[in-house]
Amino acid sequence: MNATGPARRTSPALTVTAVVPVLNEADNLRWLLPRLTGVDEIVVVDGQSSDGSAEVVAALRPDATIISQPPRGKGAALQAGFAAATGEVIVMLDADGSMDPAEIGSFVALVERGFDFVKGSRYACGGGSRDLTLVRRTGNRWLTALANALYRTHWSDLCYGYVALRRSAVPRLALRSTGFEIETEMCVNAVTTGLRIAEVASFEGDRLFGESHLNTWRDGWRVLRTMVGARVRPVRAAAEPVAAPERVAAGLAA
Repeated sequence: MNATGPARRTSPALTVTAVVPVLNEADNLRWLLPRLTGVDEIVVVDGQSSDGSAEVVAALRPDATIISQPPRGKGAALQAGFAAATGEVIVMLDADGSMDPAEIGSFVALVERGFDFVKGSRYACGGGSRDLTLVRRTGNRWLTALANALYRTHWSDLCYGYVALRRSAVPRLALRSTGFEIETEMCVNAVTTGLRIAEVASFEGDRLFGESHLNTWRDGWRVLRTMVGARVRPVRAAAEPVAAPERVAAGLAA
């Protein structure tokens, strides 16, 4: 990928909004924003950063919508971003530079093929990660296995936040989570509400600058609580058995 990122799609079938939650990510945004060329709209939700993140967005992408709100967590930021998005497809990605914007086309292509909810997977063929520690890798495997047992699915990677979904599907997800557990809430509610789901291979790089806001143990417990709670009190049971997530290699979906 060159310094300016992938070429802009010439005739997109669906309009795309990128939603990026931000909390003190100024240095990472200098890398990310010039590469977000494959979308029609950018919504940045800034948790009142103290490092000038909002100013970096305004300077580099004056076309972006910037929402400022108190730092209540990733889930709260994403919900605000979803509410502001106008594109037919919403792609959510982190601001830390670990998610490659060049992969957006692979996610959107699956939505254009009829899927409602497309989840990135670091464990699908063609995916990977340079960022997972042993503790996080082990925890993700256990949580993914439990989700598959509870919901009779075949997720390969539960705790990864690179996702594309139809904006029209957002109300059906009935999102409430304010923290990192929103990624799990989205997955399990997509199942119980009968959305058509796919997985696509994704490669997670290292965070470029700064420290992660994720707390492995605290957020792991919140994920577990969300997963079990949604099984006991599902948003709405699907009318028919839901097919397992369809795994598609990113290269085949581009």
